[in-house]
Amino acid sequence: MAAELPEYYFRIRENGATVFRVDTENRQRRIEMDQIAVANVKNGQIKPHGDRSLSEKDQRVIREWIEARRALLAKRDIDDILRAVDYLNTTTHWVQSKASDEDLEAVTDALLLAMHDLRSVLVRKKADRLMGGKN
Repeated sequence: MAAELPEYYFRIRENGATVFRVDTENRQRRIEMDQIAVANVKNGQIKPHGDRSLSEKDQRVIREWIEARRALLAKRDIDDILRAVDYLNTTTHWVQSKASDEDLEAVTDALLLAMHDLRSVLVRKKADRLMGGKN
């Protein structure tokens, strides 16, 4: 590998990552990855692997990764929602211009219920914000 490798590697998992220290400074010049911890993005918990103790640097790097990961996931959530708006628009166009009666029979009830549910929650949340509530 031409580029210098990072000192830490984060193997993404459902609620965070398994954290490895990357080592190339060995006799065979092989890449070795030593598991040092597990990081939980949801609750911020960092669990050392085995009876290992983490250095201040290890903990700092992992905390920085958790914060960066949380920001990335939040950004992805918003992007997913904006994509859903696009899907609703393309669905509207499909219903209006292409859908057959059979197609509409297959999707209408599910779409109406989902849209009703979404609208109810959005209206309630908007009212809470306007009234200064915290729901």
